[in-house]
Amino acid sequence: MKNWKKNLMAAAVLLVVCAGIYMNWMYTNAQSVADLTDTLDAEKVMSQNGIILDLNEPVSGELEGDTVSDYFAAVRLSRQEARDNAVSLLQEAMSYGEGSGADPQAQLEQIVQTALCEAQIESLIIAKGYTDCVAYMTDTGIAVAVASPEGGMQQTDVAVIADIVITQSGFTMEQIRVVEVP
Repeated sequence: MKNWKKNLMAAAVLLVVCAGIYMNWMYTNAQSVADLTDTLDAEKVMSQNGIILDLNEPVSGELEGDTVSDYFAAVRLSRQEARDNAVSLLQEAMSYGEGSGADPQAQLEQIVQTALCEAQIESLIIAKGYTDCVAYMTDTGIAVAVASPEGGMQQTDVAVIADIVITQSGFTMEQIRVVEVP
């Protein structure tokens, strides 16, 4: 009889924890998060054939001073919140000894390495004289949004940014997307 009560209690605790995780997930998904592709000009990114940078086309929806810095701050905050949620879920899985097939410790290490690489890339791009930038790395590639320099972004600017990304991340040119934020 004692075993049955212990199992029932463990199942009840597990059910409450799962319900809490589900509610947290629903709450964070309900918050509106800006999508990079909605905000940035798609004609200023790299295609699979190479860099697309149409300098003759006027920029639509230009951002003014503080709005540009607000954009970068919002993207960084969104990225950090997503990472924090993933880390907390992995820590919970590690504490309960549950895994989704993959090692939670290895996933946690991968998140940390990705964050460090993104921070290094952002720091080096800013050190090259660009006002601000944000990098977002996935398993398949990296997108770098850069504040438009005075006079607009030139091919040499994209080459400098791509060189930094290739050196720091090991991605190939086809896996890099450089986006100009006006």
